[in-house]
Amino acid sequence: MPVPQVVIVGRPNVGKSSVFNWLVRRRLAIVDNQPGVTRDRMSHLLHVDGRFFELVDTGGMGIEDVDDLTDDIEQQIDVAMQSADVILFTVDTREGIVPLDEEVAKRLRYINKPVICVANKTDDEKYDSQADEFFRLGRGKLVKVSTLQNRGRDELLELILERLPDAEEEDNSQSDPEMKVAIVGRRNVGKSTFVNTLAHAERMIVSQVPGTTRDSVDVRFEMDGKSFIAIDTPGLTKTGSVKTDIDFYSMHRAKRTVRYADVALQFFAANERIGKIDKQLVKYIGDQYKPCIFVVNKWDTMAEHMPTEKWVRYLREQFPTMWHAPIAFITGETGRNVKALINHAQMLFKQSLSRVTTGELNRLIEAAMTRNPPPLFRHRRPKVFYATQVGVQPPTIVMFVNDPKAFPHTYKRYLLGVLRDQLEFGEVPIKLYLQTRKQNEESAAKGA
Repeated sequence: MPVPQVVIVGRPNVGKSSVFNWLVRRRLAIVDNQPGVTRDRMSHLLHVDGRFFELVDTGGMGIEDVDDLTDDIEQQIDVAMQSADVILFTVDTREGIVPLDEEVAKRLRYINKPVICVANKTDDEKYDSQADEFFRLGRGKLVKVSTLQNRGRDELLELILERLPDAEEEDNSQSDPEMKVAIVGRRNVGKSTFVNTLAHAERMIVSQVPGTTRDSVDVRFEMDGKSFIAIDTPGLTKTGSVKTDIDFYSMHRAKRTVRYADVALQFFAANERIGKIDKQLVKYIGDQYKPCIFVVNKWDTMAEHMPTEKWVRYLREQFPTMWHAPIAFITGETGRNVKALINHAQMLFKQSLSRVTTGELNRLIEAAMTRNPPPLFRHRRPKVFYATQVGVQPPTIVMFVNDPKAFPHTYKRYLLGVLRDQLEFGEVPIKLYLQTRKQNEESAAKGA
């Protein structure tokens, strides 16, 4: 399972970023009295009592952004809540319940996730009765904390750990599909035709009119006795070209499908050049750490005019950060290479679920560092004390080191290349965290 996520939400100026910094014990998020300072999600990996989880800070719900980014902020909050395993609903004890708190509580009623109501700014016991008013909101266990007075941190962390999903919990239901595949790309690259070929039926409307598919549609199909779900998505358009509510929600749903899927198939038309929309979508897939195959469709129209090597080189030049993504050439209308594509997608799905033992991982990293030591940092050689895999989908590796700042980006990229070459992660994204080793962490991590 992926590393669990604990997401902090609430209206503006209740101290969400302060709670974030307080829990991670580092000043990472900007804290300011002005509403709307936090816009994008910020995350940090925490290791508490042998469990790893990502803590995520979000923008204030219901704010009217001065730069007209309200929709973008709200979308970031929605993404965080949908991916959350535990939600920290943060409120302000000093101000008490305000209408926007009630709106946030109402919004959380539609989220089927464990919720903890964090009554911040409860600096001492004389404010406890004020904090008790938030029981009225009926959203989760109430815990009274103060980031200023360092009150309630241990209790809050204990509640979080109790509500995290079981580390050993796995869903082995035979009725679940083997793999969920998102079919994504800009308009008119042949996504719906491809889905029809998979389903052996006219399950999707196929049209040359741009924007025919306006919602994400699940289509179940079988291959070699295994069931899969293909999710056809609306074609994306430039952000500046979104002129109607339908376009806006189509884009939103397409991105949501990428987050929901196990593997993303990024479609390109062989007879068209790569554009800005393609780059935006590939970046989004990369940001979500999703396994991805670049699919060059309609290859029958270009096979005689352009060798595959030229298209491969073109794609590698356009997307240098996705050099691990495999490339497939198909003709969706006739089914050419479609089965091989699905088989390859299944290989990526298995890679994303792969695990490596702590011993094997540490031997591999030690050998890599002996062969190519990291550069000196402040006249000292950086050290890796040990490493462990803490999650899958994507494979997530934590390395405990003497100083995370001592490892430049180029060296981390080198280590990721070694992991891809030597382990079963060759074609999927890998999350790599560097953390400072603390007392008693080594024995805890080695048992993970």
